[in-house]
Amino acid sequence: MKTRILVVDDDPTLLKFLVEYFVSQSYEVESAANGQEGLRRAYNFHPHLIILDVMMPGMDGWDLAYRIREMAEIPIILLTAKSTETDKLRGFRLGVDDYVTKPFSFAELGARVQAILARTQKSSSSTAANILQFGEIILDLDKREARRGSDIIPLTPTEYRLLEHLARNQGKVISEPELIRAIWGDVSDVETTAIRRYIWLLRQKIETDPSQPEWIITVRGFGYRLGTGSLSKLL
Repeated sequence: MKTRILVVDDDPTLLKFLVEYFVSQSYEVESAANGQEGLRRAYNFHPHLIILDVMMPGMDGWDLAYRIREMAEIPIILLTAKSTETDKLRGFRLGVDDYVTKPFSFAELGARVQAILARTQKSSSSTAANILQFGEIILDLDKREARRGSDIIPLTPTEYRLLEHLARNQGKVISEPELIRAIWGDVSDVETTAIRRYIWLLRQKIETDPSQPEWIITVRGFGYRLGTGSLSKLL
């Protein structure tokens, strides 16, 4: 799949040259001649990066960058004839990734695009490696939180550690003593009844029907495992 770039500029000649250049660099490119059209294209095209001019009639680059930031964390490069520190700070406060002053060379702009995309892809890979998902439930290992879709599941720290340990051991049966050691440590004097209580509490929060658990499965005489029906680690 090609990397998608959206270019927004009201100068038709510059817009044409930018599109031709990035197509020649093997990108999939779409263009827009004003802010309103750029916003529509961003919504439908789902670009990996957006290059946009600041000075446009109607919705200018500042407004468009703000609207895009409300929609998604897409990398943005601003093109502008202004080079004042105030303008640059305004752009960075909007979450713009880079700021290129006109006139510029296509080779320089292309290098900046490559650098931002490489940084973004590295960040995305790092984030994905720290996510565990089963069914609709997502565990964010960096934020130490569980979500169902976009809704946070209110777990206590102990409930979270229990769920994370089960999820890290996909499909493996884990005994109650092993769960105690994983959650409270080797020197803990916690009894197995505590684990059973936390298993019950966790099921109330993540199972559709806690009386017939789909995910936290009891393996009689052995312990517990997290169901593997749709369990996956995002790599």
